Amino acid sequence: MKIRAIILAAALAGVGVTVVAAADEPQAVRQQLMKKVGRAAGALNGIAKGEKPYDAEIVRASLTTISETVKIFPSHFPAGSETGSETEASPKIWQNMDDFKAKAAKLGTDASALLAQLPADKAGVGAALGILGKDCSSCHETYRLKRD
Repeated sequence: MKIRAIILAAALAGVGVTVVAAADEPQAVRQQLMKKVGRAAGALNGIAKGEKPYDAEIVRASLTTISETVKIFPSHFPAGSETGSETEASPKIWQNMDDFKAKAAKLGTDASALLAQLPADKAGVGAALGILGKDCSSCHETYRLKRD
């Protein structure tokens, strides 16, 4: 009975290690970061569309999330992480890393500028999304693979 418990514990520990290792893979990390940015943009979109009431704290938190996340995002594209974990990252990223980083930096700069001049109402949030959306599209059009 003790041997069985030890084997089960070892097997469960191995599964835990696999999950932790997978979570540390750059592909998984950058996917989580993009989901975080997506949730922040979604919160702003809800306000801009009038689905949610304007809330300065939500706007501030969302812009902060975008600004801070894109600062670290490009560091999760090391050589050798071009494939795996159903990545949508285009090989073009590694061929033109400087441009990729510049696009991320522009998004971060624009989000920080919007944060400094916080949109004060629904229309302001909509205008902010117009700026951020162009930044996101600029990068996605070039550096994101399209899923079938």
